[in-house]
Amino acid sequence: MQNWLFLAAAICFEVVATSALKASEGFSKLWPSVLVVAGYALAFYFLALTLRTIPVGIAYAIWAGTGVALITLIGWLFFSQTLDLAAIIGILFIVIGVLILNVFSQAAPH
Repeated sequence: MQNWLFLAAAICFEVVATSALKASEGFSKLWPSVLVVAGYALAFYFLALTLRTIPVGIAYAIWAGTGVALITLIGWLFFSQTLDLAAIIGILFIVIGVLILNVFSQAAPH
């Protein structure tokens, strides 16, 4: 169970860092830039801990897919980015792919 908590932490820190990257405006604002560096450092640290027990392909697929979906949602909610039908369908396919990987794949630890 701890490995999944590490992966969840890695995803959260990556999402915070990526959101701060947008807010840093090209590293021209100090505090968002500090948050980017700290967030990515913590994201990779927790991802490394995750890789002790979860295969790299599975962990990265979950990390990337979940991160894409969350960043898209944050962009829509906080940065006024618009989503058309194709974008929404694409994000749903990513989420469905991560769910299939976790529920049905023998490669993912259960």
